Amino acid sequence: MTGPDQTSSTRRRPRSLHDAWPGLRRTARHLGPHLRTERPLIAGGFIALFAGVLFRILEPWPLKIIIDAVIAPGAASRPGITTLLAICALAVLAAVTLRALASYLSTVAFALAGNRVLTKVRADLFTHVQRLSLAFHDRSRTGDLVTRLTGDVGRLQEVAVTAFLPLIGNVVTLGALSVVMLVLDWRLALVALAVFPVFLLSGRKQSRRITTVARSQREQEGRLAATAVESLGAMRVVQSYSLEPVLSGQFASSNKRSLKDGVRARRLAAGLERKTDVMVGIATAIVLYVGARRVLDGALTPGELVVFLTYLKTAFKPMRDLAKYTGRIARAAACGERVVDILELTPDVVDNSWARPARPFRGDVRFEGVSASYGDGKLALRDVDVQVRPGQRVGIVGPSGSGKSTLMSLLTRLQDPVSGRVTVDGHDLRDLTLQSVRSQVAVVLQDSVLFATTVAENIGYGRAEAQRVDIEAASRLANADEFIRALPQGYDTILGERGATLSGGQRQRIAIARAALRDAPLLVLDEATTGLDEDNVTDVRAALGALSRGRTTFVVTHDLQAVLDCDVVVRIDGGRIAQVGTPAEVVGPVAVRPATVIELHKDRHAHTG
Repeated sequence: MTGPDQTSSTRRRPRSLHDAWPGLRRTARHLGPHLRTERPLIAGGFIALFAGVLFRILEPWPLKIIIDAVIAPGAASRPGITTLLAICALAVLAAVTLRALASYLSTVAFALAGNRVLTKVRADLFTHVQRLSLAFHDRSRTGDLVTRLTGDVGRLQEVAVTAFLPLIGNVVTLGALSVVMLVLDWRLALVALAVFPVFLLSGRKQSRRITTVARSQREQEGRLAATAVESLGAMRVVQSYSLEPVLSGQFASSNKRSLKDGVRARRLAAGLERKTDVMVGIATAIVLYVGARRVLDGALTPGELVVFLTYLKTAFKPMRDLAKYTGRIARAAACGERVVDILELTPDVVDNSWARPARPFRGDVRFEGVSASYGDGKLALRDVDVQVRPGQRVGIVGPSGSGKSTLMSLLTRLQDPVSGRVTVDGHDLRDLTLQSVRSQVAVVLQDSVLFATTVAENIGYGRAEAQRVDIEAASRLANADEFIRALPQGYDTILGERGATLSGGQRQRIAIARAALRDAPLLVLDEATTGLDEDNVTDVRAALGALSRGRTTFVVTHDLQAVLDCDVVVRIDGGRIAQVGTPAEVVGPVAVRPATVIELHKDRHAHTG
């Protein structure tokens, strides 16, 4: 599976608005299913849009009637002239008001439909990202993914409302006005429309430069976001190593480049807009001269010439908008491609078409001739055969990188074996649905992640339907109830990001409570006590002992002390099973902690309790 950065870089970057259309079409294919659900709203928006175009066409005609009526010989003494003037004035007011109302309704309808669609796309993208493999997330930069989820989808929303929809309306207006001008006087219409090809040719080079700069600016914004997320997420390391000046310098450098590209893009766009204004002035002057000659020849009335000039001014608005929105549309194409790059990635682990929900597991686990890869073609496990009976406690030991965690990732189907199979109670896990398998496996990791929400909600993630009484019972099992109640708001205390406001032992016991609440028949303890001090290790081990009682438990660890109470110990080396046996057979004689130290800690906890 190709990472997002590699996928993006393999495509030719659009250098002009024309080059951007394939990316926009590619994005539109993914928007299509969501757009279909908004068809009534979009249809209403187009009706309002066409109504607005009709009123814009009608708007100058009362002015024509007035001009032709007023300058006619004896107009002032003509009966009913005052009434005619009043009717025409009211007609202008009505046309402007109705056009404004239609424009408002079309803008609101399109904006609502666009925001609904892109909100669904953002939700789809977030769900899809969560389904992608751990190998993908290991290769990707978190800041870049966050930018795609928030910034890129947000930019699509912005451009859809401020660029695409006005451009569609103006193009429709241009077509309608061109037809009306050709009907009024085709010779004068050809003079007016002859300016458009000249504008397109002169603006092509400028729009290409705007698009290139806009794309560069978007890339700098992505780098800014990635640098900020990575720095803020590692603030302890940043401050410990006094890296603030270094990272601030990197951020400032990217920030200045983004500013430079942004100013350059604005300058180029402003230059193109002003060039368009000059061309509009030239076209207006030519039409005014030729039109006046035709009025003198009697081929046009003065009112019709005014209508022509009004239409000409309106007809050039799409050209102005094209110059104005070139950069925005280019950024939208880039953003859309970045979003679609992720949506088109296929998850490595999915439910097979024949997969069925698993029944409650008894806990008979077997790894039969299993080989697994890291995703780069290199095997992390080779021909592994392990059999675990229900309720057994199995220690998994071995050096770093030997494949211990990879073996457990097969049990939770975070990845599937490249050969062999993993069965539970005789059923190949690939024949069972992901949700039904993962819901019956509880995991406690070395770095147990907590979320920036309440303690109760963090524990409640173990089982969605759990009640408060269940959460508190799980906390008591994990020896966490006492310190949780001592927090400022008890179970309703909001934790810092990743549980930073708690100690390591407290975070681990909340994670154990979350696993206990899951009440799963299979339990994986992956380095669950590594890095804890002696006080916390005692508490955490007691909680883990209570949690694992009656469950098939896998203890993944470097600490040989942690597997002495296991029924079976499996030693893995170089991705292969090196030895299987009892703790005495595999681990051999291990120095046990002095009893006095253990008793000292017991006495201390008894005293403080």
